[in-house]
Amino acid sequence: MKMTSIGIDLAKNVFQVHGVDDHGNTVLRKKLDRVKMAEFFAQLQPCLIGMEACGSAHYWGRKLTAMGHTVKLMAPQFVKAYVKTNKNDMADAEAICEAVSRPNMRFVPIKTDEQQAVLSLHRVRQSFIKARTAQANQIRGLLSEFGIIIPQAIANIARRLPEIMEKSDLPASFRDLLQRLYDHLKDMDKQVDEMDDKIQQWHRSSEMSRKLAEIPGIGPITATALVASIGDAKNFVSGRQLAAWLGLVPRQHSSGGKSVLLGISKRGDTYLRTLLIHGARAVIRFADNKPSTTWLNKLLSRRNKNVAAVALANKNARVVWALLVHEEQRFRPEYCPALAGA
Repeated sequence: MKMTSIGIDLAKNVFQVHGVDDHGNTVLRKKLDRVKMAEFFAQLQPCLIGMEACGSAHYWGRKLTAMGHTVKLMAPQFVKAYVKTNKNDMADAEAICEAVSRPNMRFVPIKTDEQQAVLSLHRVRQSFIKARTAQANQIRGLLSEFGIIIPQAIANIARRLPEIMEKSDLPASFRDLLQRLYDHLKDMDKQVDEMDDKIQQWHRSSEMSRKLAEIPGIGPITATALVASIGDAKNFVSGRQLAAWLGLVPRQHSSGGKSVLLGISKRGDTYLRTLLIHGARAVIRFADNKPSTTWLNKLLSRRNKNVAAVALANKNARVVWALLVHEEQRFRPEYCPALAGA
């Protein structure tokens, strides 16, 4: 049984496999238990395997690649167009098998163990930050019911709450509750600091991450997330394609030869896009202290700060691509393409 392409519909325990030969004829339709997956593919001759980029996809991508197969991951929204009937595991596996053989299909690079570990740190850190913010808002909301208003920012809670619990005439049961919530808030704050330390350690050990951190608006958090998420930047044709992958380019609604550009597409990784835009906002805060001849100051003179922040994030994404592709290059603030080509 000679198969050239296989589509796998991933799941937790039961996997659906669909295989075709070099003429496109179906030669395999099979359900596999999780424990039998590795054994089954180890016995097959090397072929092209397609999977959706979902949970456990990178793990199976690495495992099947080690067996000699060519594994390609695709975004689920690109596979959906190839589903011919009602959605089920068999139809999904057939659609994946057809989609992976398309010459114009866009693929997701398979992440290494180290990349996934770093991104896991980022995900856990972000979840702690969200929980910490929710806890702080709950404390402020409960105190407002007793006529006590604490301004926004977690630092205000840490500064004022101990004094409020000592001097106010709040019921003893409520003060005990506040103490419990405050202890929980401090514990989450400690967890965030520990995650930051681990990310900083990885940042110091990665030369590529340290190089990206030299770009204004990109710090260790953003640099490590970019390096771990992008992987091999040569998978992108240009810096603009990387910016588009991050959702930092205009969304189009064009027809009949008339081009209509809307706001940014907001496609791709929301976390990375948020980090780049917030980093750009930090640069804009200090832009007034820079010479008025800089590109950013000229942009701020004619456009809104929010537009300028997105434009700077887009520019930084392109610079990131250039530095990742040309590993021997370093960031140079004074670099001018026109002068370089002269």
